[in-house]
Amino acid sequence: TKYVEAKDCLNVLNKSNEGKDLLVPLTSSMYVPGKLSDVERVLIDVGTGYYVEKTADDAREFFKRKIDFLTKQMEKIQPALQEKHAMKQAVVEMMSQKIQQLTALGAAQGATTKA
Repeated sequence: TKYVEAKDCLNVLNKSNEGKDLLVPLTSSMYVPGKLSDVERVLIDVGTGYYVEKTADDAREFFKRKIDFLTKQMEKIQPALQEKHAMKQAVVEMMSQKIQQLTALGAAQGATTKA
């Protein structure tokens, strides 16, 4: 997810990379040159267009909490998803049986009409 990627990107923020040249994305296909001037602080998108400045360590913790929260939520909804999938399969099978019955009935009626 984007949170895992963001957490992994924090690993390049160390003193040895401070002052190095980099490309800053403006869009997915357009970049401008820049310099990594501050490896201690980052801006984090917390949603709905709001950003919060945090230290790199605080940002790691933030992303870890987000990842843990989302993982738990996915684990919670997994049983419901499996149940819905099973229900869908049952409906598809029932519809298939009904279509076969109607097709057979139509063929039988067509045969009796011709006779």
